[in-house]
Amino acid sequence: MRRLFPVTDETAAPVPGGASAEGAGREWSLSELAAAYAYPEPGPGGPVPWLRANMVSTLDGAAQHDGRSQPISSATDMRIFGTLRALADVVVVGAETVRQEGYRPARAREDFAAMREAAGQRPAPAIAVVTASLDLDFSLPLFTSPLVPTLILTGAAAAADRVAAAEKAGARVVTAGDGIGVDPALAVRALADLGHTRLLTEGGPRLLGQMVAAGVLDELCLTVSPMLTAGEAQRIAGGPAVTVPHRFGLVSMLEEDGFLFTRYGRARAAY
Repeated sequence: MRRLFPVTDETAAPVPGGASAEGAGREWSLSELAAAYAYPEPGPGGPVPWLRANMVSTLDGAAQHDGRSQPISSATDMRIFGTLRALADVVVVGAETVRQEGYRPARAREDFAAMREAAGQRPAPAIAVVTASLDLDFSLPLFTSPLVPTLILTGAAAAADRVAAAEKAGARVVTAGDGIGVDPALAVRALADLGHTRLLTEGGPRLLGQMVAAGVLDELCLTVSPMLTAGEAQRIAGGPAVTVPHRFGLVSMLEEDGFLFTRYGRARAAY
């Protein structure tokens, strides 16, 4: 792993083999990754919600291959995936992604236990599933055996029998919309009201597109995979286009084996 941006004295220093980058030629420790991806520090008014997305895309813009992101990922991408989860209070994910990716509860990681305890976090992040229909299999481990109870984000008009089924399975149903669907801004506010201010979304593309359109996304951690897939795969964000493109700034860029691990953020807090 090597750091390409921001450029520092260590980044520019020559290393054996002609490369010039901080950390080149070795695997970064989990503590180094945690420091590289730390959430912004709270301001004088205390913590405020910060929503980051973690996505992977091929060179030709595919967010999936055969409906899943794993084939275009890498071992280091998965280490960063685990680190981002370990930093978060809650992981927000769309129902279709839960179904396609076979989501399981987030697990406690011994490597991050002390860090989470010091930050006042529970041993593992909660998973929050965004769904209008609540068309989910509540017999799955995500609902029957999570370390932290799974949250269901839905609208006020959701079917009462599905809400009851979710609650019977042990999930906590949170209203985040006035109708059937979920309003992304209300979802962020509802999660913050529960004490979850370090938010992470792993998509899928439709949910991320809704968050972009609503203007609630603060940060994008995007892995650029050195692969080409062609085909009709989704981009990392779908849905209606925004009226004016949202401009983000590059915060950092790491590289390993041709994969670029980028981090972009809105200019709201110092990193």
